[in-house]
Amino acid sequence: MTLMLQTRDVARHFDVSRPWLQRTIAREPKRILRAVDGVSFDIPKGTTLSLVGESGCGKSTVARLVVGLYRPTRGEVIFDGRDLQDARSDATQRRRMQMIFQDPYASLNPRWRVRDIIAEPIRAFGLIREPQAQLDKVGELLKQVGLSPLDGQRFPHEFSGGQRQRISIARALSSNPEFLVCDEPTSALDVSVQAQILNLMKELQSRLGLTYLFISHNLAVVRQVSDRIGVMYLGKLVELAPAETLFTAPRHPYTRALMDAIPDIEMTGRTRIPVGGEVPSPITPPSGCPFHPRCALANDRCKAEMPKTLPARGTPETQVACHAVEEGRDGGPKPALAAA
Repeated sequence: MTLMLQTRDVARHFDVSRPWLQRTIAREPKRILRAVDGVSFDIPKGTTLSLVGESGCGKSTVARLVVGLYRPTRGEVIFDGRDLQDARSDATQRRRMQMIFQDPYASLNPRWRVRDIIAEPIRAFGLIREPQAQLDKVGELLKQVGLSPLDGQRFPHEFSGGQRQRISIARALSSNPEFLVCDEPTSALDVSVQAQILNLMKELQSRLGLTYLFISHNLAVVRQVSDRIGVMYLGKLVELAPAETLFTAPRHPYTRALMDAIPDIEMTGRTRIPVGGEVPSPITPPSGCPFHPRCALANDRCKAEMPKTLPARGTPETQVACHAVEEGRDGGPKPALAAA
């Protein structure tokens, strides 16, 4: 199996300290925000890996790390067998990776016509030199995402949110990429429009052989598009499993809490266990397992020792970082509520 992307113990820390003079007078230490703190995963070619979790867990920071918008504080990102920084310095390699941003209202230049927005990567990478050939390519891309070639004459403000996101997808596809990072591409859209965009992305993946890293907080969305799902909490990957395995047999207590938050449409009457407490600060994370202050299964080991990511008992295809699962204190695989 050929891997498109690999991350190895990737971390990204931000210095959020006050200015040096103020810290010196107040005798304060530096304040470091650990947005991502040691994340490792692989994405085989032609597949989709989704990352889910609460707001602030580090999903979008991972997305920016794997496209080179941020440099990792430690660890490495490997794109198709090459270190990401080497790949980003090569225009031929750089065009193989594109990103679809979350907000279709902010990601398009309001002063440019749609044809110029979509043609920008074509010009930047020198893929097509002839102006008329560029326009023809833009028309093909617009048709590919379900719009008309005549829409290239219009400005972004003349389109709905779903249409703008289609334009963003067309722009991402204009450099003939192989890997797309999708940072919550449907979160700003209505439910019916979300389904249209997701179906379009799945159809494009099947036809063009694309590889996706999909970021979302919507479990129903990631179940529809994913081959594997990673669950993040406080900058760490706590569970990584095939999509259906994660939904039918979640193992980490945090993953089970996320599943319990899904509405029980079938009225099964299954007992739900709400998560207590609040998400700790990534500036002063708790010792040991980051989830232990909110976990009903936590013991003294959880409070003192960071869990390693290991195959889960009973579901070896699942990688989980949890002492309770390792020791068998979680009760083994349990069926979860079906997602809509």
